Amino acid sequence: MSAQNSKGIQTLLDAEREAQKIVQKDRSKRVKDARSEAQKEIEDYRKQKDEEFQKFEKEHTSGNKKAEQDASNDADEQVQAIKSAGEKHGQKVVDDLLRCVTDVRPEVPDRVAVPEKA
Repeated sequence: MSAQNSKGIQTLLDAEREAQKIVQKDRSKRVKDARSEAQKEIEDYRKQKDEEFQKFEKEHTSGNKKAEQDASNDADEQVQAIKSAGEKHGQKVVDDLLRCVTDVRPEVPDRVAVPEKA
């Protein structure tokens, strides 16, 4: 009877080990499924927030683009005004500079005392 009890106990132990393997396998499968589902939810949430951000950015940058265009147009107008002034008065400025450099008339400043001739 002892051999039969031993055999029965061994059978129960084997069945318990097999059950533990099955339970462990099922747990692993559930953990994998939960991870993949969580990853899918994260990706969906990320896509949703990215779409919201793109929509927000599109709505709020349109004013900036207009301001940038206005500033660019204003800068272009100012550059054209400077160029036309340069073309109109450039030669006169060059002539005045050359005249001042070549036609030197030294003068004693009023603050400097001039020695009298004896």
